[in-house]
Amino acid sequence: MSLSYKTAGESHGPELVSIIEGIPAGLSVSARDIDRDLARRQLGHGRGGRMKIEKDQVIISSGVRNGLTLGSPVGLRIVNADWRNWTEVMAVEADGKDATAEPVTVPRPGHADLPGIQKFGFRDMRNVLERASARETASRVAVGALARKLLAEFTVQVFSHVVRIGEAGAAVTPGMTAEDLSAADESPVRCLDRGAADDMVREIDRARENGESLGGVFEVVALGLVPGLGSSASGPERLGGRIGGALMSIPAIKGAEIGDGFQLARRPGSQAHDEIFFDPDRGYYRRTNRAGGLEGGMTNGEILLARACMKPIPTLTRPLRSIDINSGAGVPAHKERSDVCAVPAAAVVGEAMVAIELARVMLEKFGGDSLDDMRVSFNAYRERLEASWPRP
Repeated sequence: MSLSYKTAGESHGPELVSIIEGIPAGLSVSARDIDRDLARRQLGHGRGGRMKIEKDQVIISSGVRNGLTLGSPVGLRIVNADWRNWTEVMAVEADGKDATAEPVTVPRPGHADLPGIQKFGFRDMRNVLERASARETASRVAVGALARKLLAEFTVQVFSHVVRIGEAGAAVTPGMTAEDLSAADESPVRCLDRGAADDMVREIDRARENGESLGGVFEVVALGLVPGLGSSASGPERLGGRIGGALMSIPAIKGAEIGDGFQLARRPGSQAHDEIFFDPDRGYYRRTNRAGGLEGGMTNGEILLARACMKPIPTLTRPLRSIDINSGAGVPAHKERSDVCAVPAAAVVGEAMVAIELARVMLEKFGGDSLDDMRVSFNAYRERLEASWPRP
């Protein structure tokens, strides 16, 4: 058994839709669980006007009865409040089309606009940018909330925090606890370093004044993972590749790393790897975590650390130069309502994507038709691991 999902819906369409398969029967789920993460996705200094319109709440339309999953596909819906302002422009039926709506013919550098119309043969970039919008990530956060609920049954917790916005970087403390990490939402930029958070807010304010946008770096942290999730048997099964791909699938993410990542390329081997120790009560452990909790494509029992780099949002209030695809004239790029900085929100999406991948590997290793079946398999595995420890 594994976890799979599909999302659908346009940024200014009636709603966003998700269908999730593979969630075992018997998992306790409520709309409140999902709404919590949807609200967190809307946090962050530097967000745009759309966040004043949308107050995302999920409608669970299938797969759950009396608060428990049924083992059948789970359907989730998120209504777009802004749809009321776009009912004619985004009409489904041809007879409802707004004849006055001007097609978008000027692509934004750094966005999906131009390659999208080249791929599909459109002359109106509205047909591309609506789905390419980061609004779609609300659906993924909803799916991730389900994955998070499943992981919590096995004491796995997933957090995120921002470590850089523009030139403002934060000091990262190794070995942070769940209590430490849960404080990120108290910061206006979801940064755990208060001094750096103040610098980040100032960076965002300056960018807004200058008509600019800002990117940054966030870290996702997973606690409580058993060793052996993922596989070294083939490339597609390696968990690092799966997490890296999941993070890179988020709009505007241009880089991902596990553990110390690119820094390891500058170090000799003696300073790049994590020495192995053993304690009869604790089992195998490392005193450092340069590998970020993954070795050979598998979890090693340490904290999982993944980081992602987000580029500045392509929509600027002082647009870059572009070309009108009809006239060929050089003109300023198309403007859509947008954020100055969405790194804090992207971190919450990153949490969701990592949670989905971890839920997948958990289901692949321990999955059954019901949550009870999964617990039996998980507990047997834990017992086998402890039975294999050295007995001095």
